[in-house]
Amino acid sequence: MLVQTGPSTEAEAPPAKEVRRLERVVIRFAGDSGDGMQLTGDRFTSETASFGNDLSTLPNFPAEIRAPAGTLPGVSSFQLHFADHDILTPGDAPDVLVAMNPAALKANLPDLPRGAELIVNTDEFTERALAKAGYPTNPLADGSLDGYHVHPVALGTLTVEALKTHGLSRKDADRSKNMFALGLLSWMYHRPTHGTEAFLRRKFAKKPAIAEANIAAFRAGWNFGETTEDFAVSYQIAPATQAFTPGTYRSISGNLALSYGLIAASRQADLPLFLGSYPITPASDILHELSRHKNFGVRTFQAEDEIAGIGAALGAAFGGSLGVTTTSGPGIALKSETIGLAVSLELPLLIIDIQRGGPSTGLPTKTEQADLLQAMFGRNGEAPVPVIAPATPSDCFDTALEAARIALTYRTPVLLLSDGYLANGSEPWRIPELDELPDLTVKFAQGPNHTLNDGSQVFWPYKRDPLTLARPWAIPGTPGLEHRIGGIEKQDGSGNISYDPANHEFMVRTRQAKIDGIDVPDLDVDDPHGARTLVLGWGSTYGPITAAVRRLRTAGESIAQAHLRHLNPFPRNLGEILSRYDRVVVPEMNLGQLATLIRARYLVDARSHTQVNGMPFKAEQLAGVLEEVIHAD
Repeated sequence: MLVQTGPSTEAEAPPAKEVRRLERVVIRFAGDSGDGMQLTGDRFTSETASFGNDLSTLPNFPAEIRAPAGTLPGVSSFQLHFADHDILTPGDAPDVLVAMNPAALKANLPDLPRGAELIVNTDEFTERALAKAGYPTNPLADGSLDGYHVHPVALGTLTVEALKTHGLSRKDADRSKNMFALGLLSWMYHRPTHGTEAFLRRKFAKKPAIAEANIAAFRAGWNFGETTEDFAVSYQIAPATQAFTPGTYRSISGNLALSYGLIAASRQADLPLFLGSYPITPASDILHELSRHKNFGVRTFQAEDEIAGIGAALGAAFGGSLGVTTTSGPGIALKSETIGLAVSLELPLLIIDIQRGGPSTGLPTKTEQADLLQAMFGRNGEAPVPVIAPATPSDCFDTALEAARIALTYRTPVLLLSDGYLANGSEPWRIPELDELPDLTVKFAQGPNHTLNDGSQVFWPYKRDPLTLARPWAIPGTPGLEHRIGGIEKQDGSGNISYDPANHEFMVRTRQAKIDGIDVPDLDVDDPHGARTLVLGWGSTYGPITAAVRRLRTAGESIAQAHLRHLNPFPRNLGEILSRYDRVVVPEMNLGQLATLIRARYLVDARSHTQVNGMPFKAEQLAGVLEEVIHAD
């Protein structure tokens, strides 16, 4: 969904009911994993993006393809925060909860503040469903919801009634109740409707009867909001005209942004893109998306396992492609030997780790930042690898380009650490102009590059660029550039097998020096008031940290903020920055991995604030922690 910044077109004529203007709202759709909550949230997000609001989303769903219906582990939810101004997180707590069944209500009610709106699908509150969710009595009748604005709506019954002329069975008609709920919420918040109707016609193009039934349910939900007395008020959130620089925007998820960034990198480098990957949550969407773009010279290979995936990608790199492999934490463990081989071969390779909860298979659909130390050190021998991390879903595009720049310039594998929060979350993204993209053009070796003592000209595959220490990249089959590769240590320059102790030490130190010498931008510090406390983050903690810092500054506190994209090597000015502050706080979704590195490297008493519950930080809670640090003795 694309939208040009500027005046926004209203979706519908204003209703006759009272209309209240809001600056922001947080909505959460929650139901059984078969109720279509992710689709409902995606459609509401797309229409909100087209309307021009700033937004941030948090999908949350079970690991099972079809978890037990009506149970707490089977609850799927989608949270959307949208506003008329710049926002950074999906919101700490929902202002509106749509609960499709008792389990959804019970799982999400603890997050709902008193006075919030609660829309409940009464059709599902049967004795059996209540017992399955662990309710001894019906919360709709026992007074336990008196502190909320409860709207009981028989979503299933109303949907079936609206579709009685469409020739569907009651069961099939009931499946459209998520579209009824979407229509109701679209009326409540004046969302556009034409985009959703067009989407449904595209999605069910081969089943037009199903498409029209869903559209009818969607319209029925809108009309229900317009006519029922239970919903006396609707709300308007104006477009966030001041939040965006001029340009063309679209809503984008982190995995989609990564996919587009990889395609852009291959085009800017004029190299074919090859992805070798084994499906794994939450990285699989990159494989799915890249497989759609053969017209850009993209080749995707769904391998039989993680090892085959990276092996094929490294082979493609040897052959002159931009080689990429994608995975999540358990897959990185399996790929570690081949990453070490890529270090030894000194070939450009992108390894993308969409982190998730661990260890082992852990929490496949929940987020975590616990692979940092694995990315830094999780290989045998001295095998240094550059590590970078995006900060937001849209930043995944730029970070993919940066990873490609480093890999191609320095002939090295690069580890990119995203996570489930960024991968599945969405926000507006300004589509860049072509002249804004970096030039990643690569020069392959064309002929001999070394003169032997007898005056003969030969090709040395490990003769290095004096500035980058990168070795030449020779395409197999180029006449005169035949050379040996493999995992056994190589002689400096010639690349011949060498067991010489002095040569091994020299090669180890040279490979490390190459990574240490990578040109990365200096770290920027946001410190308008000369603070004594610095909060240092990396990766997806950017949104919650920045939101917490804004709250503190609004309350009159003085605090500085810096956020790392480059984790190996660190920016050269990081040590000097850390030395300016009396206190350094490092919030992470792990048990303190970056803080450990900071303490070891810079001898700074960095204070960890950690969380490993599978969910992102909440800005309010994080602000409270930082305030305590500011006022600590």
